[in-house]
Amino acid sequence: EPMKQAEVAAYFGRFEEAERMYLDMDRRDLAINLRIKLGDWFKVLQLLKSGSGAGDDALLQQAYIGIGDYFSDRQKWVDALQYYLQGRHHEKLAECYYMLEDYGGLEKLTSDLPENNKLLPAIGQMFTNVGMCEQAVNAYLKCNQPKAAVDTCVHLNQWNRAVELARTHNMKEIKSLLSKYASHLLENNKTLEAVELYRKAHHFLDAAKLMFKIAEDGKKKSQPLKVKKLYVLAAQLVENFHEKVKTSQQSKVRGGKSEATYAIAGLLEEDATSSDNRMIDNAWRGAEAYHFFLLAQRQLYSGQTENAVRTALHLREYEDVIPAVEIYSLLALCSAASRAFGTCSKAFIKLESLESLSLEQRQLYEDLALEIFMKHPPRDNRVVREDSAEGSEGKVPTCIVTGVPIREHQFWMCSVCKHCALEREISRYSYCPLCHSPAV
Repeated sequence: EPMKQAEVAAYFGRFEEAERMYLDMDRRDLAINLRIKLGDWFKVLQLLKSGSGAGDDALLQQAYIGIGDYFSDRQKWVDALQYYLQGRHHEKLAECYYMLEDYGGLEKLTSDLPENNKLLPAIGQMFTNVGMCEQAVNAYLKCNQPKAAVDTCVHLNQWNRAVELARTHNMKEIKSLLSKYASHLLENNKTLEAVELYRKAHHFLDAAKLMFKIAEDGKKKSQPLKVKKLYVLAAQLVENFHEKVKTSQQSKVRGGKSEATYAIAGLLEEDATSSDNRMIDNAWRGAEAYHFFLLAQRQLYSGQTENAVRTALHLREYEDVIPAVEIYSLLALCSAASRAFGTCSKAFIKLESLESLSLEQRQLYEDLALEIFMKHPPRDNRVVREDSAEGSEGKVPTCIVTGVPIREHQFWMCSVCKHCALEREISRYSYCPLCHSPAV
């Protein structure tokens, strides 16, 4: 009879009376069910705390979450957070942390969640929305979504991290990613950063191409020592490329195929990868040119005028690298200082015929030549004549220390740049004068 009376009271909306009747009958479970149906989670929590029974833990968690929902519906995030914490509702917790801008709490939640939890991608997106790249990456990686992590890095312009992730996870997109990042850097005039990007990613040929471009641009600023260093760096990147291909093929040989097969494959790979064979074949040419250009000037200013003339004569092979006007001006200066006026005369003839010079500049050279050769007949001393003839007979190596042609059968060769020097000259050096690698 009391049970029916309680149900009637509940039916007519007399909930307090119905609850009291249920409790008087020691049916707290029915009182709780009544409050759950009404959505009165505050009362549910009160009833649960007033007694104990089987299954109360699950109901208690449900009550905490219900009260949290009550506060979140009214945007009272601080109050909602406390109840969601007690109810251990991770999804609602993440929303509260996000709305409260409590990113430390959100980060802690990320670390507390198990791997591959379905909430982690949503947390990653929350961090992405507020520009917190590293935290977003951690969330995505924890749920095994490296592609989303890379996309986040790109979206937030954290290209270096994106490339690092793509390389770590062996992603197919790394080449296009590198290209996009490099373009981004180049658009912002950060060419050296783009070189470093390619170098770290072991894309040595792309790095070398950019480095050669920097060196070409550097020539306009008349800083030959800096230009030489840039060319050396570019050439070393090409050497790194060769070494990478060689190592790759050797590892394949160990896998069982014949060495000859992979040697051919290596050559084909180099040819296919190279968009500029000339750059690969003549990697050291720019460094050579500026090395001898600087050497001739050092020899001139140290009083070694004959050596300066020999070195300047050798520079004629590098008109494709150094402007002809600079080469022949230096040759004219060195030969005049060495009183090799025959060579000096030829240098002036070349200068006066250069189409790259204006009429006014040519006239200045003509006037200077007239002034010199009115006083000195255009004749060479014997040493220069012999050296010049020897140089024209065939390709002989040139000593990178002195600029003198090497006549001896035994000489030193650099293990990196493959340039040569007389053994008695290189013995004074600990490093290669051209590429600066250890002289062993």
